[in-house]
Amino acid sequence: MTGGTAAIVVAAGRGSRFGGPAPKQYAALAGRPILTHALARLAAHPRIAAVRAVIHAEDAAAYAEAAAGLDLLPPVTGGAERQESVRLGLESLHEISPSNVLIHDAARPLLEADVVERLLDALAHTPAALPVLPVTDTLKRGSGARVTETVPRSDLFRAQTPQAFHFAAILAAHRAAAGQELTDDAAVAEAADLPVALVEGSPKLLKITTASDLAEAEGWLGAGRPDNAAAGEVRVGQGFDVHRFGPGEAVFLCGVRIPHAKALAGHSDADVGLHALTDAILGALADGDIGSHFPPSDPTWRGADSARFLRHAGTLATARGARLLHCDVTLICEAPKVGPHRPAMRQRIAEILGLPVERVSVKATTTEKLGFTGRGEGIAAQATATLELPRSP
Repeated sequence: MTGGTAAIVVAAGRGSRFGGPAPKQYAALAGRPILTHALARLAAHPRIAAVRAVIHAEDAAAYAEAAAGLDLLPPVTGGAERQESVRLGLESLHEISPSNVLIHDAARPLLEADVVERLLDALAHTPAALPVLPVTDTLKRGSGARVTETVPRSDLFRAQTPQAFHFAAILAAHRAAAGQELTDDAAVAEAADLPVALVEGSPKLLKITTASDLAEAEGWLGAGRPDNAAAGEVRVGQGFDVHRFGPGEAVFLCGVRIPHAKALAGHSDADVGLHALTDAILGALADGDIGSHFPPSDPTWRGADSARFLRHAGTLATARGARLLHCDVTLICEAPKVGPHRPAMRQRIAEILGLPVERVSVKATTTEKLGFTGRGEGIAAQATATLELPRSP
């Protein structure tokens, strides 16, 4: 990658004010780690080409679970302070040379695509941009238990993340500011005399610091409810796909290579199982189909591993605050025999989507020698995906 936009998510902190047995970025929000929401929303944005997390050296296992099913760059280890962690993250991106970079805190999981759009649009005119909300409360300065001054709130703003920068400029600024412990990356830019534009932030983009903040975020997602209350909106999507046989020596079905006298013909690896399941998830999200996200006319996807398509659909679901409850794939063919490969297929789908394998079903059937599948001309697949989405306000 040269040019374009990358993002780093700072997730190396310990979150001592939050409490709990693990750092706050790994606490559950609507059934997924807080960090997962932050990563997924960045990874799902079409104008962001690469996402990398900066994590604590002790969190490798927790991070792997949080990042399962997401298409991300490998994480890097952070430093003792946030500013050092950001610099290390930026240094790690030097090899891919993005034009722009977003720097985001893992503790702000509810990033909206519109905020990213405003930030990136601003970078066309300025080297740095910051999402903010105006201060609406009256501000007081105090000493001990007494008010000493009322502070005018005009021209005061609450800074949020992600903060957006021209990559080379903010990397140079962080190198120059090493050891200063500035409070955010916009302050690093200011210290380097880089002009910082203000763009509209979002009330949803709250920073989770305490348990009450987590409850507020649950509320935004529609997930803050008693166990016996109505669940979020449950949707079922369906998908169907067909590929004919052509010359070859193996087929790919549900992410597993199976030796066979023929191969399936298609622009990608022609994995009908993963294609059908990708369409099922996109259908539940009402977000087009596999062809609208990965056009067959685009040579980029020639011979592509279909796991990439399914992972993208899973990332979109997580970015919407959705929880994938169950998926079911039925393969329709006379040959090859699916039964011996079924456990591997279920495991592969579970790995791609970051699901427990017990939430994945793979079945096979024939058409009793009827139709094109019965004549051995190809393989068909149908799939369903059941998702729970936050209820609309």
